[in-house]
Amino acid sequence: MLNELANAIDTESSNVAGGRGMLIVVSSPSGGGKGTLIDRVLRTVPGVSYSISYTTRAPRGTEQDGHEYFFVLTAAFEEMIRRGEFLEWASVYGYLYGTSLAQVERELKAGHDIILEIDVQGAASIRKKIDDAVSIFILPPSFELLRQRLVARGTDSPADLERRLRGAPAEVEQHRNFQYVILNDDINRASQQLAAVIYAERARRERQSARLTETLADFGQFSGKL
Repeated sequence: MLNELANAIDTESSNVAGGRGMLIVVSSPSGGGKGTLIDRVLRTVPGVSYSISYTTRAPRGTEQDGHEYFFVLTAAFEEMIRRGEFLEWASVYGYLYGTSLAQVERELKAGHDIILEIDVQGAASIRKKIDDAVSIFILPPSFELLRQRLVARGTDSPADLERRLRGAPAEVEQHRNFQYVILNDDINRASQQLAAVIYAERARRERQSARLTETLADFGQFSGKL
């Protein structure tokens, strides 16, 4: 099934008009603000959908199953791994997270650009499998502000909070492996920049080959005649 997805990415175009969607990977340390930026883009950029990941952790605060995540038991998640149902999966701070292969295939074939909100491990896995995936790292402006955000959201136990803060510097080091880095020091500017990346990637020549065929052929028939 993964080979089918890779073949689809190689042979189809890149947006609704062209026939195939674009895979957009957005990562940051926990508390980096990627979820807020993605929410804004989903409301303002047409033709973009969101991949709802599976996780074995419990819901936080007002999170609902099927909205932020699909919350499943570890045994169910491991069975999905055995059945090959994930495009990527990783163990992050003691919990399992995975991206549904079927959902990604469905959205791309429908011509929707789809955002994957995943950790740096998942992003690395996607980069190895999908050559034309767009990778974007959301960088918090400082370690102290990241700590304040994690504390303020109040959803982590002291042990979980310590683990996330301890792992943040290593996650930030991974920014060099992403195509784009957005400094999240101003939510309005950062969300506009994220939207701008999506629009710019849609305009790449190689992503529009199917869409432009008819127009280019029209000009070609007049080549050397005028």
